Amino acid sequence: MSTFSIAPRARVLSVTLALCGFAATQAIAGETITFAGYGGDYQKNIVKALIKPAAEKENLDLRTESHDGLATVRVQVASGKPAWDVVQLGAEECATGSTQGLFEKLDYKLINTDGIPAEAKGSDWIASNYYSVVLAYRTDKYKDNPPKTWADFWDVKKFPGKRSLALAPQETMEIALLADGVTPDKLYPLDQKRAIKSLERIKPNVSAWWTSGAQSAQLLRDGEVDMEAIWGSRIAPVLQSGAPVNFTFNQGLLAYACLAIPKGAKHVAEARKLIADVVTPSIQANIPEVMPFYGPVNSKAFDIRKFSPDVLAKANSSPQNRAQQVPMNGAWWGMDQNLQKGNESLRALINQ
Repeated sequence: MSTFSIAPRARVLSVTLALCGFAATQAIAGETITFAGYGGDYQKNIVKALIKPAAEKENLDLRTESHDGLATVRVQVASGKPAWDVVQLGAEECATGSTQGLFEKLDYKLINTDGIPAEAKGSDWIASNYYSVVLAYRTDKYKDNPPKTWADFWDVKKFPGKRSLALAPQETMEIALLADGVTPDKLYPLDQKRAIKSLERIKPNVSAWWTSGAQSAQLLRDGEVDMEAIWGSRIAPVLQSGAPVNFTFNQGLLAYACLAIPKGAKHVAEARKLIADVVTPSIQANIPEVMPFYGPVNSKAFDIRKFSPDVLAKANSSPQNRAQQVPMNGAWWGMDQNLQKGNESLRALINQ
C-alpha cells in the first residue's frame, strides 16, 4: 500500500498563496506615475480636480513635480530617461513639442472625444482645461460706462486711461487684431504684421507690459492701470480684495492648457490611461467647483452635473460664457516658428 503525504503539496500551496498575495498587494499599490506642471496653487488645483481623480480611477500612486516649460521637458527627453510621465503645458508648447517629436502618441482607442473640440487635440497631446484672457477695468474710473470690447480698449478718446497688455505675442496679437476689426472666424492664420500695426497705435497708452499673472493682478488692484487684458483666473483675487474692478467675458480669448507624455517616459501605458480619464465628462466636471474662472474642455461636463448659477457664471466654458468668447488656436503658434517670429516682432516694437 502506498503512502500519500500532504506535506509537499501543503508547501507548494503555501508558496502559491504567498505569491498570489504579493501580486494582489502589488495590484492594490499600483504603479507610481509622475505628473509635472507649472507649480503653485494652479497645479495644486489641477491635481485636485483632474490628475488625482484620474490616478485613483486607474489605481495609480501619484507623485507631483514642477517644471519651467517646454525647454525643461526637452532636456528630460534628451536624457533618454525622463523623470516625468505626464506633463501639463500651454497649447503653443504642446504644438511645438509635437513638431519636435518630444511626445509619445496618445491612444485614442482609450479616449472618448465626444464633447472635445477638434482643435483641442493632436496625435500626441490633448487639452485638459480652458483658461480665458478677459478685458478688466477699474469701476472707479469708468463708472457705468466701461469698455466692453477690444475696440473700446483701443479707443483712447472715448475711454481715456492707462492700459496694460501681456508681453506675449500669443493672446496679445489676437487681441490687437480683434481691436482692428478682424472677425473671430478670420483670425487664423494670424496676420502678425497687421497685429503689430494695431499695437503701434495703442503702444503710447500702454503703461505696462506684464510678464506674470501676479504682476497683472497687482497693476489692476493697486490702480496703476485703468484697464487690462488679464487671465480670468487672476481676476478672482482682485475681486476678493474688494478693489473697484470688474471684467467682461465678451470677446475674451478662450484658450487651453494641454497634457502630453514625454518621449521615453517610464510609464507610457499608465500615462495614456490617466490622460484618457482626465478628459472624461465626470472628471472634467470637477473643474468649475474646484477652479473658478477656468472651465472644462469637454462640454459634456455641463450635461452630467448640475451647477449653481454662481458656479456657471464664473466657469469660463459654461454655455453662456463660452458663447461670448473667441477660441484661440494654440496649435497655430506651434507651427512654422510663429511663436518665435511673434516674440521677435513684439519685443522690437516695445523697444522702439
